[in-house]
Amino acid sequence: MDTEFSALTTPPPTRSRALATEAVHAGRDDLASLGLHAAPIDLSTTYPSYDSRGEAERIDAFAATGAKPEGPPVYARLDNPTTARFETALARLEGAESAVAFASGMAALTAVLLARASKGLRHVVAVRPLYGCSDHLLGAGLLGTEVTWTDPAGIADAMRPDTGLVMVETPANPTLAEVDIRAVAHSCGSVPLLVDNTFATPVLQRPLEHGARIVLHSATKYLGGHGDVMGGVVACDEEFAATLRQVRFATGGVLHPLAGYLLLRGLSTLSVRVRAASASAAELTRRLSADPRVARVHYPELGGAMVSFEVYGDPHRVIAGVGLITPAVSLGSVDTLIQHPASISHRIVDEGDRQAAGVGDRLLRMSVGLEDVEDLWADLCQALSDGSAGAVPSARGQEAAGRETQPAGR
Repeated sequence: MDTEFSALTTPPPTRSRALATEAVHAGRDDLASLGLHAAPIDLSTTYPSYDSRGEAERIDAFAATGAKPEGPPVYARLDNPTTARFETALARLEGAESAVAFASGMAALTAVLLARASKGLRHVVAVRPLYGCSDHLLGAGLLGTEVTWTDPAGIADAMRPDTGLVMVETPANPTLAEVDIRAVAHSCGSVPLLVDNTFATPVLQRPLEHGARIVLHSATKYLGGHGDVMGGVVACDEEFAATLRQVRFATGGVLHPLAGYLLLRGLSTLSVRVRAASASAAELTRRLSADPRVARVHYPELGGAMVSFEVYGDPHRVIAGVGLITPAVSLGSVDTLIQHPASISHRIVDEGDRQAAGVGDRLLRMSVGLEDVEDLWADLCQALSDGSAGAVPSARGQEAAGRETQPAGR
């Protein structure tokens, strides 16, 4: 054998790979052996089987354990090869044993709540603010759950014998408030801590490394990254993942394989997108903080591509005044989006609770994309002028109002 050639083709020893490398290669490790470069899309809803007894045994095993069936797929609601690639990749990025994907972030949260309720643990301790629909799902009791809202310092005192989950979102939607995950996890004791990591992504934060046991993503946002796919995913240990698969099979909240393909593709550029957008967001934060038309800016110490700010003028006129920036819900896309949380994403939350959580009527939330920062600033600057006509206070008034850049801590 040609020893020089052999040295060039022998894989190097296994070692820990950087997140950017994992984002490109995780879930695709077998492609070369299959003679493929791009991941295939399996759109089958069902699969042939000529061994009905063996099929029955596999289905019984899944019903009993929730473990992924070995061998060929059975039915798309139970498992799908394309979706499984995305799950494998996301688990690797979050440092989890497993991940289970769903049709949306809310479907993912619903499955978590149902899984805990199935054990008789219907009580949830949660810290506001959360995404508005998450807040509503917990507070409305639609799944038979009961929630106690508290601040991070009150978590331990809020625990009950039937507490099945503690939930935080950090940085939070839309104020970008941050919590100390390790401290909160300590307060949880044996109760699992769920961290909504949608805003940070594993590029900036891996909650499992700080004591969380469940990580939730609205994959619609940064994981997909292009505003063209909807999904949700939970990263956790294999034991809980098995229960989630059983809930997913029973309730039907499965991720479509085309969405799984797009999400896997989105992960390959996740690190580049998040870091580039975060650099622009930091620069816009600096400029907004110095702008007399802006009362307060919220930006996480962690960094990231989300910026929230409160204006002195009419926030609705700012929304109406953008041209390059898109006034729309959602976030994490390659283009910049802006919205008024009190009117849209958090409208469903009781006004008193919303205000107490810092979601005021003059707060705007901006998801910074990949456009040139000068173009973004020119557009935002014009919109701020439209919204602040006659509303900018005097210098003394600004000082009294306490204009500042507010790190999004508690």
